[in-house]
Amino acid sequence: MLIDLHNHTPLCNHATGTPLALASRAYELGCKYYGFADHAFMPFEPEYRMSEVQIEFYEDLVKETAEHFRGKMEILLGYEVDFMDDEKYFSPRVMNSKCDFLIGSVHFLDFWGFDNPAFIGSYEGKDIDELYGQYFEAIARSARCGCFDILGHIDLIKVFNYRPKKEIKILAQPAIKAIKEAGVCVELNSAGWRKPCAELYPSDEILELLADFDAPITFSSDAHSVEQVGANMDKTIAKARQFGYSKACVFKKRSREFISF
Repeated sequence: MLIDLHNHTPLCNHATGTPLALASRAYELGCKYYGFADHAFMPFEPEYRMSEVQIEFYEDLVKETAEHFRGKMEILLGYEVDFMDDEKYFSPRVMNSKCDFLIGSVHFLDFWGFDNPAFIGSYEGKDIDELYGQYFEAIARSARCGCFDILGHIDLIKVFNYRPKKEIKILAQPAIKAIKEAGVCVELNSAGWRKPCAELYPSDEILELLADFDAPITFSSDAHSVEQVGANMDKTIAKARQFGYSKACVFKKRSREFISF
């Protein structure tokens, strides 16, 4: 495992393991670039993210961990920011922080947390093709907004294995085109293999589209515990190679570098 940029800490209230413990496991697995991107503060659903007063504490924790691994593994500071169409939900302290990268993720459609098991009942009666269309429109807007270095788990809408009847490439292609035009990086997120969908985020079909558009990628295990660090990363890297990728992105102070893998 060379790169793993999207990992969480207990400050999000649904993860375990200290930053030092998670990073130590990554180091054992041979990681060279390890990123923390915990759920950033915003004034919505506070139970699933750090509070505003914890922002400085979070950054200090990551910096302390970076110091521990100085000269051995690069520890990168990031945030996972929920993309919302109304910018009032973006925290200026987060968006203007001196971090290494920001991951933009779509977890909400009309304020419905569609990937939260607590709200899975809301899928009943919905047109799944229409839902996928709405989701990928949000992904396209998140790419165009210019706020993010990386887009997270870009087909998260499949998490509970609700699948559209319409061909996924047709549904996703406008979003992939927007991603390419915006120049934003897409993570290959291995967490999908431990969810009901039981496959990488993104699927083979969407990964093929990304490769066709020559969109840049990076790697993430989206770990919420020490046990999840690097899980299925070998399969993730193999998928990238299968579709012709040989370089992945890392970010330092919001500046992108390409690393061969």
